[in-house]
Amino acid sequence: MSEITVYTARKIRTMNPSMPEATAVAVREGRIVEAGSLETLKPWLDAYPHKVDTRFENHVLMPGFIDPHLHPSLGAILLPCHFITAMTWHLPDRVSPPVTSHEDYVARLREIETSMTDPDELLLTWGYHKIWHGVVDRTVLNDISATRPIIVWQRSFHEVIANDAAIDWMKLDRAELERHPQIDLASGRFFETGLAVATKSMNPYLFAPERFGKGLELVKKAIHFGGHTTIGELAYPLINDELEWDILANTIEQDDVPFRMRLVPRGAGPGETDKAVERVNGFQSRKTRRLSFGNGVKLFSDGGFFAELMQMQPPGFIDGHHGEWMTAPETLEALARAFWNEGKQIHVHCTGDMGLELALDILEKLQFERPRFNHRFTIEHFGASTPEQARRIKDLGAIVSANIYYLHELGEAYWRQSIGFERASQMARLGTLERLGVTTALHSDFTMAPALPLNSAWVAVNRLSESGTVLASEERISLDSAMRAITIDAAYMLGMEDEIGSIRAGKMADFTVLEADPWETAPEDLKDIPIWGTVFEGEPFPLGER
Repeated sequence: MSEITVYTARKIRTMNPSMPEATAVAVREGRIVEAGSLETLKPWLDAYPHKVDTRFENHVLMPGFIDPHLHPSLGAILLPCHFITAMTWHLPDRVSPPVTSHEDYVARLREIETSMTDPDELLLTWGYHKIWHGVVDRTVLNDISATRPIIVWQRSFHEVIANDAAIDWMKLDRAELERHPQIDLASGRFFETGLAVATKSMNPYLFAPERFGKGLELVKKAIHFGGHTTIGELAYPLINDELEWDILANTIEQDDVPFRMRLVPRGAGPGETDKAVERVNGFQSRKTRRLSFGNGVKLFSDGGFFAELMQMQPPGFIDGHHGEWMTAPETLEALARAFWNEGKQIHVHCTGDMGLELALDILEKLQFERPRFNHRFTIEHFGASTPEQARRIKDLGAIVSANIYYLHELGEAYWRQSIGFERASQMARLGTLERLGVTTALHSDFTMAPALPLNSAWVAVNRLSESGTVLASEERISLDSAMRAITIDAAYMLGMEDEIGSIRAGKMADFTVLEADPWETAPEDLKDIPIWGTVFEGEPFPLGER
């Protein structure tokens, strides 16, 4: 049997309530033998060959951070794009400065177009949002170039805007586009199901091995930089199974990758209920050391939150527009019933309070028809909601994986231009969930938010908007809850709590190594705690060396 390695640290925050703190943890063959102190570990050390590694004696160890909803394939598609965003983005290979006006957005797009030497090369940019960047449509893009294909990917990923050259480049039939309910040909806008029409034509470009491979390498760096040791891919495949699996398996299943992925398959479209269950079950035979499928399935209710396509109950949006359904309500119910009866853990993308209401109505029906315990029906994103819906989540036994970053970037913008102060300030009402005892995780939905768990925890604890204003202070959560939400409760969300999420005997030896203790840090400084690196299955991975 291989020798035991003991890592000592200034402090170990185990997230195990029975032994919340330790100063040493023994590791063998990728798993934890025991946590405690050198004194309490002595029986193991007397019985087996061992070494004591003191490199973390001035550091704080926590369970490896977990993002239960992060899309590597989405990141691989978008990170090679030109970023033009309202907020500063610190990317693995560059820093993208903020662009916050229509004039500056168009000027930046022109600058990029002029800098491109190949006149036929696609100009693909990500980060556009109407609130900051005004109306950017087919006419605006045609004015920048009538010959170069230009595609603007909206900040949400749920829609693209194309000029005429790009529509020709995609070889799309304009007559068919005119008939599609979620394509507006006049503005060049493809949204929700209409987006799938565009991406089908874009696939050869998006998944070209060199481009997609470069994107995945950047994603790997971003994931490690955030201190993750486990991530959840919550909608596999994002676009194309065959292409994505081969590239993911070749890229992620490498010795220099210090994290694992739990993949959750997406459900199916209209008329495919029976095939959907069979298809999702078929994924479970795929498993490598770092890639695995659990018992989950991903379904979709309403549209994207950044796209302002969430379905809102009255009084709706200030400008009077309406949201969109990603799945027709009757189809969503049929799919949910099929997977519920199969015993699956159902994750439902819900962004608006009407989308959430639909998901809860379906869950209530399913509980009446066929009661289940520990079903872990998960509300994903949890943008707009009501206090009564939070109580209903508790009553129905559901759990929540929230994108708290919505509040930071969108809170004030949506207050003034979208849904008003009351509802915008109460986005992701996590304080209510904490008071109700609803199990809650935090996720990034990368690239919807930076892949930085400490940043998510910082927003949840402080509820600071982009300008520094506190929004709905009553919805702040405790530090304990925030740290659970990126460790043990995030593991629970993925059905992996027996393997990861806390530091105790028998679990995987995954640790995030911090330069300071979150419990000894001012709440407003939580996001700035430096990360030394991670330990993945017992092997240290310092930042910047892999």
